[in-house]
Amino acid sequence: MVKPSYTFGPFVFDRIGYRVLRGRDQLDLTPKLLDLLLFLLQRPAELVTKEELLDALWPDANVTENALAQAVSELRQALGDDASHPQFIKTISRRGYRFVAAVEPVVSERAAPRRDDARSDPAEAAPAASETTTGAGPAAPVHDANTIAVLDFANVSGDPSVAWLASGIAETVTGDLRALGHLKVVDRWRVMEASHRTDGSLQQVTADLRARFAVVGSYQLNGDRLRITARVVDVVSGEALADAKVDGPLDGIFELQDQIVARLSKELGVPVRPRTTGQGGGHETRSLEAYRAFTEGWLRLESLDITEMARASEDFERAVSLDRHYALAYTGLASAEFVIYETTRSENAPDRERLDRAIAHARHAVRLDEALAEAHATLALLLVDASKPSEAVGSARRAAALEPSNWRHLFRLGYASWGDARLRAIEATLALHPDFAFAYFQAAMVHVARNHLPLAEATLRQGAAVQDRQIQRRERFPALGLHWLLGLVRLAQDDVDEALAEFERELQLADPRRLYGREYAMNAWHARSLTLLRASRGGEAREALQRALELYPNHVQSLIALGEFARADAAIAILETRRPIEAAMASAQLQAARGHATDAVESLGRLVADAPPGFAGWTIPIEPLLRQLADTKGFARVIDRLAHRAV
Repeated sequence: MVKPSYTFGPFVFDRIGYRVLRGRDQLDLTPKLLDLLLFLLQRPAELVTKEELLDALWPDANVTENALAQAVSELRQALGDDASHPQFIKTISRRGYRFVAAVEPVVSERAAPRRDDARSDPAEAAPAASETTTGAGPAAPVHDANTIAVLDFANVSGDPSVAWLASGIAETVTGDLRALGHLKVVDRWRVMEASHRTDGSLQQVTADLRARFAVVGSYQLNGDRLRITARVVDVVSGEALADAKVDGPLDGIFELQDQIVARLSKELGVPVRPRTTGQGGGHETRSLEAYRAFTEGWLRLESLDITEMARASEDFERAVSLDRHYALAYTGLASAEFVIYETTRSENAPDRERLDRAIAHARHAVRLDEALAEAHATLALLLVDASKPSEAVGSARRAAALEPSNWRHLFRLGYASWGDARLRAIEATLALHPDFAFAYFQAAMVHVARNHLPLAEATLRQGAAVQDRQIQRRERFPALGLHWLLGLVRLAQDDVDEALAEFERELQLADPRRLYGREYAMNAWHARSLTLLRASRGGEAREALQRALELYPNHVQSLIALGEFARADAAIAILETRRPIEAAMASAQLQAARGHATDAVESLGRLVADAPPGFAGWTIPIEPLLRQLADTKGFARVIDRLAHRAV
């Protein structure tokens, strides 16, 4: 039987040749370093102790831990790894090492990295843009032969009054190209992120996105006349495959954009499908000012900066006041209201009225344009928070059916779904957008609910590696929550030191300006306090609880941990009116803290039995405040029933 080779990141460990390849280049590794790497690859995500490694690598020699540390250092250097922010080998203080990247066994005569994102396992880390495809020499970017990205159009005249068209035209062209159904069109959000983390050049942006083709263009305003030029470029050969130039009045921008895409399509030999309502960015309005207000609001919304959300909402309000039939603007308004609501979702009395308004806007958008996928997807997101999972799944499926290649819709389908259905949707999301770290969090939730903690840990480490890579590339808004959840999983396995390290990492990332920043900062302080208590560091634990309560003054779990049971009772009474599922969980935790274990288990049993379909109670297996119930009669049945809900 052929022993498996392994792929990890952009590397392959070729067992037959006993070598490590990056593309076709072989790394210069000694036999000892190869042995060390292979030992770690065979046990991904596991803690490998120093003693195990010393016995395996130097079985008959009397060597010190310094020799092992030196070998690990040399291996990291060869892989381009950083001990302070590891992508591959993580040091576990005083204990050993853990290989934290995704590892995939490959049984073949000669293993090679997989190149196609759309067919790859979503758990596999995306290869770097600099991965080689040719022989020795400078690294060449990998390009997906069916993918096209639309870059911002250049404002040649420099007129600030039309600066918004740079993104507006690109957004519309993206929508029109997607409607043709001929190429896989990169989402504009991903294009903007790639432009931010690179120098913005055509070569670097397309290499980052792995796009073979790009649309580049410009526009120029002269009086009230607008000229738009566009070109489709093969970024590998440098050949211009199609050109288009149009002129017309500024208030005829919609017709001009239609003409651009029609001319490009004709030169490419791609038939233009008859337009149906809902296809194309701003084409649902004939009002230039409404289109401008929508575009400016969407740019603010995409930032996920909570300080921009009120202005985004105002932009969308202005758009719909100018055109009451502008479905996409109602969708944007629903999304902005949703983001503002989300900043309150972990409060005992969240702003439910705002959520209801957001749902009403999304429903109105669907009524205006049944074929608008973004409206259905946004409605799905809102209905999950409104505890209407069945309707949410239906809306998300409708969005995915309308635009099956849109990763956002697939992610929202995963968010609305649970169990295997969620995992399938997340797999499809990551196939289209491997660097969307939030998707790993959503998948890990299922594994936690199933009490499959090693699988949850491996998934979270993959997501955290993606997230940390985004931070290193200085992307604007990487994910949150992954390190917090990973810390809870490690704490559930009694790894106090690593749990503390993960909570500290979450605190470093939780910028309060970012969506969910305040929430995950509070979660991390609370979890850190319970971890410190387990380490008999009561003074530090109390300080951490106070920090959590500074962010959320009536956070029930922190009040319970402080022993302030009367305040916790009062907070639970408020929770029961707005967040009944969370109230049931908090009641069980309070009963456990009071020593009423039987009552706590019964409360959890009712929660799991009575909650609507979905992820209610998914954290029960790793909740620190429920730890004392682990050996209680009936708790195992709660865990089993929770796992059954997550099938």
